[in-house]
Amino acid sequence: MGSPLAVSSALPEQRSGEVGPWTILVVESDAASREILVADLSRSGQDVEAVETGQEALDRAREYDLVLLGMKLRDLDGLHVCRLLRATTDTPVIFIGSAASELDTVLALRAGGDDYLARPYGLRELMARIGAVMRRASSCGQAPPLLERGRLSIDVQKREVKYGGRSPRLTRKEFELLLLLARNPGKVISREEIVSAVWGSSWSQRTVDTHISNLRSKLGDRGLIVSVRGVGFMMAKA
Repeated sequence: MGSPLAVSSALPEQRSGEVGPWTILVVESDAASREILVADLSRSGQDVEAVETGQEALDRAREYDLVLLGMKLRDLDGLHVCRLLRATTDTPVIFIGSAASELDTVLALRAGGDDYLARPYGLRELMARIGAVMRRASSCGQAPPLLERGRLSIDVQKREVKYGGRSPRLTRKEFELLLLLARNPGKVISREEIVSAVWGSSWSQRTVDTHISNLRSKLGDRGLIVSVRGVGFMMAKA
């Protein structure tokens, strides 16, 4: 990892309600950078927790309003983590990078990041970026669109599914698995990626097969979710 974050030590006074407070998950493998971020964000009135690995981020991101994600983590590439997060959650993601690189910025945004902030930066800039991202997220969240794939309709906010006029009752994990596939139609997703995105590292890949079977049965269409032998699964394009 790069050198610790350079942030300003002085924080401007905040008027009540002007900034957050939000729940923020810091995902950073470098201990010094992580500790500085947590300390400064906490001092600004935010509710902050930190993890060191991408897998921990995948397991816990849904619990927070915002994720601050390092580009290079101990176990997984930050870009890969963001792609998996985007498949199952709309939690805003701001990347923290070690260089003001146009390429890194483009890659971060293409991976689904909402912003990219390069070191060194001041706390005022960080809070301004967070505020802008959260305002956009709040604005978009006022009227969340339905995700539609042919006869399949998914209301992400209400966690409701309709297929061919029917409303099958899905478990939480069945819903998240279906949403992951629906957000990536025509793309083969490996069992490993599915386990990481939906369950975390503590589950067997056999669990994926069981849930796929349950989804096919509840939806009443075995052709909607396609098995790719030896690789994983994909949702057929409408």
